Amino acid sequence: MSLTFFSIAFILICSFSVRKKKWTPEQLIEQKVEIGRQLFFDKALSNPDGQSCTVCHAPKTSFSDPDHAVVSEGILDGFFVNRNSQTLAYSSFAPPLKYDEKAGVWRGGFFWDGRSNTLEHQLSGPFFNVAEMNNQDTAMLVNELKEAPYYEKYKSVYGKVKDKTEAYNNMIEAIALFEGSSFLNEFSSKYDYFLLGKATFTEEEERGRKLFVARCATCHNMTPQTVSGAVLFTDYGYHNLGVPRNEDNPFYTTDSSVNPLGSSATDFGLGAVVHDEAQNGKFRTPSLRNVEYTAPYFHNGYFETLQATVHFINTRNDGHYATPELSATIEAGRTGSLNLSEEEENAILAFLKTLSDGWEIE
Repeated sequence: MSLTFFSIAFILICSFSVRKKKWTPEQLIEQKVEIGRQLFFDKALSNPDGQSCTVCHAPKTSFSDPDHAVVSEGILDGFFVNRNSQTLAYSSFAPPLKYDEKAGVWRGGFFWDGRSNTLEHQLSGPFFNVAEMNNQDTAMLVNELKEAPYYEKYKSVYGKVKDKTEAYNNMIEAIALFEGSSFLNEFSSKYDYFLLGKATFTEEEERGRKLFVARCATCHNMTPQTVSGAVLFTDYGYHNLGVPRNEDNPFYTTDSSVNPLGSSATDFGLGAVVHDEAQNGKFRTPSLRNVEYTAPYFHNGYFETLQATVHFINTRNDGHYATPELSATIEAGRTGSLNLSEEEENAILAFLKTLSDGWEIE
């Protein structure tokens, strides 16, 4: 049977609709960010279906675990990773891991231990980790993309999938652009408006700010980044603060294929990445933006509240805490005996809450 004029026209229209469109550079970024957003929220990108990136990094908790779990559970029941889900907000500003020869310290990198040097590389981990989204390979992930309701949009930007490695790289690029967008990086806290001269701190908040500058800003840097011009409250350095081992971490009882050492497993942090025992037990300084929403705290989720965390930083050396997981590399002096009063701790807490996005100008 020959095709009618209308059939031919319909085919041509459909064919044209899935070709790459011509976008301005700004429009192209916007389209890729939107694709990245849909990928980020897609529960079909796990094996089996049911787990999106938001299971461990939800908007309501500043893209950290929405249930405030010690560590997040993967798509397979009873499968857990070993560390607390960090907030992804503002994570895109991290520089690559590099040894600072002058200061004699490591800085930068993604994850708590800095094992990834780019946001794109960091994104590849959860998709294929059996304790997270459990995809077998890139081909499985790309096949899921081709079944997605937003595949037409993907084709209008990247073209039809021809090479699965290229398609996978496109997916990672789109998610990275989403994570680097204003969706995750609002800079809309009271502190941001304070810097602009559009907000005034309360007496307690101002007292907390001054205490923070004096006691906390060495690691939680308040100097704007050279490249971004943003204040991110981290030096991207690595420190062992003497955090106790968290016996409630379900990683110790997870499947042996994930943790063959069981309860005897030790988290060496940066030391395992750079193969240097002097770096054992050191973890990257997190940004404090939105910190009031991202409990529990530290790499193993040991402290359930921000108040308990600040108190620990102040009083670690008082002998009231359990034994640190690794003691040999604990840094003395910066934390542990700050001699802050309860009122001073509360003032710092008040200041930390000014770092939460969504503040409205009165």
